[in-house]
Amino acid sequence: MSRIVFFSIPAYGHTNPTVEVVRQLVRRGHRVRYYSFEEFRAKLEGAGAEFVPCDAFLPPAPRDLGRRMGHDFSSLMAMVIDVTVAMEEKALRELGEFRPDCVVADSICVWGKLYARRLGLPLVCSTTTFAFDQETARAMRPGPLEVFYTLTGLPQIGKRLALLREHGYEVEKLTDLIQNDSETDTIVYTSRAFQPGGEHFGERVAFVGPSLPELPPRTQRRERPLVYVSLGTVMHGNTGFYRACAEGLGDGPWDVLLSVGSPEGAAALGALPPNVRAEARVEQLRVLGEASVFLTHCGMNSVSESIWCGVPMVLAPQQSEEGAVARRAAELGAGLRLERRGPAAIRAAVEEVLAQREAYRRAIAPLAAGFRAAGGAARAAEKIEETIARKTEEARAAPLLFTEFENDRDPPRASVPG
Repeated sequence: MSRIVFFSIPAYGHTNPTVEVVRQLVRRGHRVRYYSFEEFRAKLEGAGAEFVPCDAFLPPAPRDLGRRMGHDFSSLMAMVIDVTVAMEEKALRELGEFRPDCVVADSICVWGKLYARRLGLPLVCSTTTFAFDQETARAMRPGPLEVFYTLTGLPQIGKRLALLREHGYEVEKLTDLIQNDSETDTIVYTSRAFQPGGEHFGERVAFVGPSLPELPPRTQRRERPLVYVSLGTVMHGNTGFYRACAEGLGDGPWDVLLSVGSPEGAAALGALPPNVRAEARVEQLRVLGEASVFLTHCGMNSVSESIWCGVPMVLAPQQSEEGAVARRAAELGAGLRLERRGPAAIRAAVEEVLAQREAYRRAIAPLAAGFRAAGGAARAAEKIEETIARKTEEARAAPLLFTEFENDRDPPRASVPG
């Protein structure tokens, strides 16, 4: 049995794919400890992890969090660096006591990666979006709001990087913290075919496909098509967009389900057309099992689940990372990019996707097959086990590579097993 520690940021999109990986590891007899946040305690403990709360180390949220959410990468990185410093003493002490065989850290979870490197522990990077390199960066075209926050946030990022250096972490620039590299074992929750430039990543990067629970077969048939609309768990507070969807899709030859994120969001929409209903939250995989079209914000998890279930998409990204996912999905024929956000444009896009639904489904089929062949949570668990096994073997071999001296004047000579 190995001891494995997970670290992640307080975000559903970064935590959810790891839940089934934890479940797989626990079933295989490993002991898993997960540093996370109270919102995810029940889910992680349900998968068998020992939960360690990190909420006390989060800095206060900015007053305009709703406006910054999803657009202000500088503030996100400032937050993760602040947590790294605040939690350092506790985490390093506990890691020293627990003596894990491996650390699995989310790609944005700076503290998990830096603690592992500080202690010389085997590290696996868990990447829930595209693997990040220069090509991926070019695919992310920031909007004006993102550019504004990036430029105004540069001074605080410089101060935070200096703070990390003061604490003994060798960090020169921001990309040192977030860019995937060929030397770190990495799990990416998509297929190599869906990853832009996937052929450029080496063998240390395992493209495992979506990490999903076991799903029932898609058997339910509806009399009318179901149009499912969701902006995910971060940007769901866009009441204006949901109202445009209700207006544009109301009284159409379909049923519409809006997943709006909160009871307050559902109430804010007021009276809806008879064929439109709003829910605070839904079981997305169950809904996709019935849906004919998914109007999505293009988070990686949502797009992957839609492809897995064979559902064509209307692609409505809200920020640059989602824009990169939307472009890839459109390139491969899995959906139609929504260029305008008014009621008429939304209706026209849904009508076009429904009219061409079979062509979209034919394009999606090989993508879904590639996702399934990639192995999912089971393959991710195997990748972690392989990292532990390789590091263990390296540690065992290390004593055989000591230097010997024939006499005091001879240069060192590596002793290689015969």
